[in-house]
Amino acid sequence: MRKRVCIIVLDSVGIGALPDAAEFGDTGSHTLGNIYKAVGALNLPNLYAMGLGNIENSGLPKVAAPGGAYGRMVQKTKAKDTTSGHWELTGLIMDTPFKTFPKGFPDDFLNKWEQEAQVPGSLWNKPASGTEIISRLGEEHVNTGKPIVYTSADSVFQVAAHEEVIPLDKLYSMCLTARRLLVGDMNVGRVIARPFLGRAGDFKRTQNRRDYAVEPVGDTILDGLISKGKNVLGIGKIEDIFCKRGISHINHTTNNVDGIEATIHALNNHMDMDLIFTNLVDFDMLYGHRNDPKGYATALEYFDTRLPEITGALKDEAILFITADHGCDPTTASTDHSREYVPVLIYGKNIKPADAGTRDTFADLGATVFNMLTGDKWGVGKVIL
Repeated sequence: MRKRVCIIVLDSVGIGALPDAAEFGDTGSHTLGNIYKAVGALNLPNLYAMGLGNIENSGLPKVAAPGGAYGRMVQKTKAKDTTSGHWELTGLIMDTPFKTFPKGFPDDFLNKWEQEAQVPGSLWNKPASGTEIISRLGEEHVNTGKPIVYTSADSVFQVAAHEEVIPLDKLYSMCLTARRLLVGDMNVGRVIARPFLGRAGDFKRTQNRRDYAVEPVGDTILDGLISKGKNVLGIGKIEDIFCKRGISHINHTTNNVDGIEATIHALNNHMDMDLIFTNLVDFDMLYGHRNDPKGYATALEYFDTRLPEITGALKDEAILFITADHGCDPTTASTDHSREYVPVLIYGKNIKPADAGTRDTFADLGATVFNMLTGDKWGVGKVIL
């Protein structure tokens, strides 16, 4: 009987500040716990039944008899970005984290990028909230044709442009130029195209975002699975995070609803997929970065209502992992990612309920998945079960 695994990354759903959170300015961050306090409750009966609230210091309601294995994981890479988080989940810990630019990018780099990308200068070049910066500079961008360049506390080079001023193909080409230049001492985790539409006073980002990561700096379990003839389906922005490496099939969904639908469809219909790997981006993109705890809570509750469909689609010996890649506490003053533990829930008919405790690295998840699908040991991380 074919063994299958499904990993769902609830993007940014952290579960409490890591011991070194102060180094990142994230003391007191607790994405799930602080949303629960801010909103007054979180109606997540299916996640609670798996053991979400039973995780150490979750700040959430516990159940007497969890239905799955549950625990939390520490990010060993000294970072809190999407790319390093996903890489570590798949068994690749970075010795040197990506470079951040809290004061903006150097003038010599920016001048070179503007010249090679053939743009008439750029605006801002500082950390910013994406929604606030297009509200503030969107009209100037429309009038001048200059793209808005911004970063954050994370390792990102982001380019915002109105789709009617800079067409998508041109915006994507500009970002590819930046990706080519941001290497070596300028090694940035992701270059992100941030298109928007609308008029002054009503600019809104579109779903035509595109991420340009660097290739993994070493092998991940995705590479290992492909080398053993396994099939890996990436849903959502998984293909971007891994530069399509270690992924045999792609479904680039752009929001939570479509990602959930695609995951359920794959579980029910694509029995040849050994690993289904899904990222649900809305928690982070729409609510964490916009400091919207109510919207974040609603998105969590929606996922919970769909969870029975996901578990119901698990066939035979299929195993479900639910986790996250970092935090993004919407109740703090910061709009950036937060340095947090991430939850891990493991569910399937052959999974015995257990407290998995606090894992030393996200890579324990990757080691567990690789062992389940191949019977072999991955070089980093320890098998959870």
